[in-house]
Amino acid sequence: MADNFLEKHYEEYEARKAAYLRKKKHLPKQKSRLLERPEDEAL
Repeated sequence: MADNFLEKHYEEYEARKAAYLRKKKHLPKQKSRLLERPEDEAL
């Protein structure tokens, strides 16, 4: 286990994490939809 296995995998993880965060940052924010009810609801 002297081949830097953990260090190599951690570096790959950090690269994937950075790519995910960059992609997430550029996504448009989702607006919360508020449904408006009519004032006189006829049931």
